[in-house]
Amino acid sequence: MPNIKSAEKRAKQSEKRRLLNASQKSALRTAVKAAETATTHNDVDKAKETLLAATKKLDKAVSKGLIHKNAAARKKSRLAKKVNELSAQA
Repeated sequence: MPNIKSAEKRAKQSEKRRLLNASQKSALRTAVKAAETATTHNDVDKAKETLLAATKKLDKAVSKGLIHKNAAARKKSRLAKKVNELSAQA
């Protein structure tokens, strides 16, 4: 336990930030999983819609420092590739 007032404040701020980051990361993973699920179910319209949502979440996560920009680029690229293959089949 911190003894100094400023250290106590930093501990409270760190805990609040950790919870917020966890929440945002969870929402990000949910969005990506929704896009992947739509592609596996061969639902072209839903796949395109969820791809846009996942892309937006990934970009926001990068700007907030939650994930590395290359990791986000890789995830977006793989999702887009799956959606494009699906729309080419339809």
